[in-house]
Amino acid sequence: MSYDRYLAICHPLRYTTIMTTKLQHSLVIYCWAFGFLLTQITLIFLCQLQFCGPNVIDHFFCDAVPFVELSCTYNYALQLEIVIIDIPIVIIPFILVVISYICVFTTILGISSTTGRKKTFSTCSSHLTVVTMFYGTLITIYLVPANRDFLTVNKLIALLYIVVTPLFNPIIYSLRNQEIRDIMGNLFQISCPCVKKKMCKML
Repeated sequence: MSYDRYLAICHPLRYTTIMTTKLQHSLVIYCWAFGFLLTQITLIFLCQLQFCGPNVIDHFFCDAVPFVELSCTYNYALQLEIVIIDIPIVIIPFILVVISYICVFTTILGISSTTGRKKTFSTCSSHLTVVTMFYGTLITIYLVPANRDFLTVNKLIALLYIVVTPLFNPIIYSLRNQEIRDIMGNLFQISCPCVKKKMCKML
């Protein structure tokens, strides 16, 4: 999405020739395949762990870090793999998003009219909101120390980027669509009289 916004704002005349359907399919397949392969690497290391103590994970979901803490064997290779795998999963995409938005903001600031700047910025505001929510919580959870004193904080932050961000993702993008906003407005107008009638009957 950041590359799409970069092309749309920084190179609008070349957008249709670069962002073709073939490129879109290639980007999606790359993300799915790359994510699947990286997950399999972690899974191979996790299957080599031995567990001889408690089998209850003190977390909302089966995250890698609390899962590894249940193991009675220390696997240095797994710890190293988790750190290394964060680079292609978190750091590189974050750097690419930052670079693309630096280019986008530079282009927006170069627009002379205030109306043009606002209209151009509104096209990438939805994606920027989702990225800020996701990376903000994701970076915070890795900055908070992973010990029992901060376990509750870690679980709450993890809940934000695992549940809240995907939940609001379609809502944020949908509200950018004028047709969706019109439908929501019509639904709200239809539901209001019903609510008023129920309130009148109760009174």
